[in-house]
Parts: sequence; structure tokens; C-alpha cells
Amino acid sequence: MPTDHERFIQMAIEEAEKGGAEGNSAVGSIIVEGGTVIGVGRNTALATKDPTAHAETVALRETAVALGRSDFSGCALYTTFQPCTMCSGAIMVSGISTVVMGARPNSGESPYGDFSVENLFQVSGWESKIEVVTGILVEECWKVRLDWAEKNGLNR
Repeated sequence: MPTDHERFIQMAIEEAEKGGAEGNSAVGSIIVEGGTVIGVGRNTALATKDPTAHAETVALRETAVALGRSDFSGCALYTTFQPCTMCSGAIMVSGISTVVMGARPNSGESPYGDFSVENLFQVSGWESKIEVVTGILVEECWKVRLDWAEKNGLNR
């Protein structure tokens, strides 16, 4: 039986697949409060011509509308791939309590150098405020990303 983390990452994978099928980067995110999905997002940056429309920010925007507030303390964000620096900043200011992620770039493959959400949260003074859970359905998350990259003639 899958754990809650696996169940919600699987939902994020489904969003990533939709985003990839729509011609966007294959990343998906889900925001959960008390076991209930509040926000869902997939990368729509290419389709919308909005460089901020990453899966995490789309899910954060949907959550703000659903909850009618901008403080998401007590919520968990599930994402198929390590959030970028922009999304990590949005996660911090939104008050998300937990980030659960599947895959992350291999060393030297990130456009952000050796960036990690853990390092950003630490240098920003947020490491004690946001729990980071890694290693959930990593292979499945990588598969979605690699399938999308292959389909679009891209490297990782």
C-alpha cells in the first residue's frame, strides 16, 4: 500500500505528464492540507508565455484562491522535481511547512549550479521552518522528465 507521500507524488506525476503533453516542461506539484488536496499545478510556462508559471507557483496560486489566504502554514507541497530558486522563494514566503520531492538534478546538471532547496532554506534562515522530504518515487519522477526530454529532443 502506498504511503501518503507516494500517493501525492503520484498525483504530481500525473500533472507532470499533462504538462509535458501540453508542450511544457514535465513538472507537477500538489499542495495538501490535512490530507486534502488544495492546489494542483503543472508547468505552463511555455504555453502561457509566463516564465513564472512553474508547477509550484501554479499550485500556490490555486491554493491561495481555494483557501482565501496567502499563509499556507501547515500545508505540504509535493513536487516531481526539485523546485528552482524562484519557486523555493515563493515556497518560503507562502509559509509552506513541508516540501516533498521526487527527483532532483544530478550534480553538475542543474542550470543553477549546485543549488539545492535545503541550501537555499538554510542560507535564508528557513531551514527550521520547512521540512524537506526527498527520495519519494525518484525513478518514476525521473522517467516522466526523461521521457519528456527525449520526446522534445532535449538532454536532461
